[in-house]
Amino acid sequence: QVQLVESGGGLVQPGGSLRLSCAGSGIRFSLSTMSWYRQAPGEQRELVASITSGKRINYPDSVKGRFTISRDNTKNTVSLQMDSLNPEDTAVYYCNAVSDLTKRGYWGQGTQVTVSS
Repeated sequence: QVQLVESGGGLVQPGGSLRLSCAGSGIRFSLSTMSWYRQAPGEQRELVASITSGKRINYPDSVKGRFTISRDNTKNTVSLQMDSLNPEDTAVYYCNAVSDLTKRGYWGQGTQVTVSS
């Protein structure tokens, strides 16, 4: 059974930083593309960062230069360092894994990030 467990969300002031982590199990982690998505109330879920098994990284323009994704295959974890946060970054952040082998995708339960003064 695949499990993705996010941690690290919370309340932060504008301009602040947060680091999210996602621990995966039940999946060939090193052979998976790992991504972070977010969903604000009333909005569609959107990609904020992805890192392939070959460590190719992609960010949308909205977070480029502020967010950094990284992975540690020895610990089966993927992290998202978020700097210079603004209220528009407020959302539930989800960890996603897509297996290179089966192409199946999996989601974590999400963690709330709130940016407010």
